[in-house]
Amino acid sequence: MTDTIFALSSGSPPAAIGVVRVSGPAASLALCVLCGKVPPPRRASLQVLRDADGEELDKALVLWFPGPRTATGEDLAEFHCHGGRAVIARIEQALARLPDTRKAVAGEFTRRAFANGVIDLAEAEGLADLLAAETELQRRNALALAGGELSRRIGQWRQRLLGASAAVEAALDFSDEDDVGASTVDLVKDIAPLTAELDDWLARPRAEVLKEGYRVVLAGPPNSGKSTLFNALVESEAAITAPIAGTTRDVLSRPVALFGIPFTFVDTAGLHEGGVDPVEAIGPVEAIGIERARGELLVADLVLWLGDEVDRPDRAWDIEARIDCANRKPKQEPRHRLSAVTGDGLAALRNDLILTATSAMPAPGNVAINARQHRLLTEARSMLAASIEVSDLLLVAEHLRVARAAFDSLIGRTTTEDMLDTLFGNFCIGK
Repeated sequence: MTDTIFALSSGSPPAAIGVVRVSGPAASLALCVLCGKVPPPRRASLQVLRDADGEELDKALVLWFPGPRTATGEDLAEFHCHGGRAVIARIEQALARLPDTRKAVAGEFTRRAFANGVIDLAEAEGLADLLAAETELQRRNALALAGGELSRRIGQWRQRLLGASAAVEAALDFSDEDDVGASTVDLVKDIAPLTAELDDWLARPRAEVLKEGYRVVLAGPPNSGKSTLFNALVESEAAITAPIAGTTRDVLSRPVALFGIPFTFVDTAGLHEGGVDPVEAIGPVEAIGIERARGELLVADLVLWLGDEVDRPDRAWDIEARIDCANRKPKQEPRHRLSAVTGDGLAALRNDLILTATSAMPAPGNVAINARQHRLLTEARSMLAASIEVSDLLLVAEHLRVARAAFDSLIGRTTTEDMLDTLFGNFCIGK
C-alpha cells in the first residue's frame, strides 16, 4: 500500500455534490497541487481547485485528515465539489497525473481500513451488509455488526479462552505442583459457560434469511391460481397468468418488503397430481420447469400449497385459493381461504406471513451471523466442548488452541487473500 488511491465516493453524477476521496502517502501532495496548500486538519475550507497547469477546475470544500486517525488509517483528503460529470472527470484526471497515484478498485478504501487495523473482518462484513441493506431490519443488523458488537463479544470470549489456555500451559510446565493441576481443572470447567454462550449465538436466526428475505414458494398443480396469487402478493403483474394449464414454465422470484420484513416470493411451474409428470405428456420445457419447482420446495422457508391436501409437502400451509370460483374443490382445513382476484382473505394471509417471518428474523438488539461466522463459531464451540471431555492436558491445550484460531479467523487475524478479494470486491468503487 505504498501508492495513493482516489475515487468518487458519492453517488454517480450528475448530482448536486460529488465527493472525491484520496487516501495514501500522496494525499497531502494532492492538496498542494490542486489547492496550493494543505488546509488545517479536520476543518472544511473553501478552495479553488486547479490542475498542474494552473487551470481552474472548480470551487470546492476541502478536508484534510492526517493519519492514522482516519477512515483508512492513512493520510486522507476529500474534495467536496460540484457533482457534474465533467467536473468529476477533470478532478480525477488531475489526481491521476500525480506520482504513484491511481484510481481505486472496488472496496479498496475499506480493505485498507482492515489492513491498517481500523476495522476487523466482522465489522467489514457488517459494512458490506449496511451498503446492501434495503429494509429496516437489515439496516439495524448491519449497523450493529459494523459497529463492532460481534467483534467486542469475540474479544471477550478470546480473553476468557486465553486465561484457560495459560492455566493449562502452566500445568504442563509445572505438572509436579499439585495446586497448579487443581486450578487448571477448575479453569477448564469454567469453559462450560462459554460453550453455553456460543450455543445461544448459534441458535439465533441466520443472516441469510435477513439478507435474502424469508423465502415463500407458491406451489401446486397447473392452473391452481399460483401466478395470480403471486402477483397479488408482490403487487405487480410479474407473472403471466392465463386459463391455460402450464403457463408458468420456470421459477420466477421477486423480493418484497412487507411491514419492513424482507420476503422473497417464488412462483413455480405446476406440479401434476401424484407427482407423475411424464415428459412425453408435458414436453421437455415444462418438465425442466417442474424439476426446478421441486428444487425450490427443498430450499423454501415456507410453502404456500394450492394443490390437493394429500399431496401437501413439508413446511407448507394449505391454501384454498380462488374462492370466487364456483367450480373450485373446497379444502377441509386450509390455513387460509382467499381470492387473489377479489382480494378476499389476502390481508389475513399477509398478516400471517409477517408474523411467521418475524419469528424467523433476529430479535431487536441481536446480531445475526452469516454462514462463515456460523461455521467458525461451530468449530470453536466443538473444540471447547471437547476440551472439557478429555483429561490429557496436551489434548486440552490443542483443543483450546484450535478454538482460539477460530475466533481469530472470525475477526480476520488469520484469513486468506481469496476470501478478502471476494468480500471487498463486492463493495462499490469509492468505498
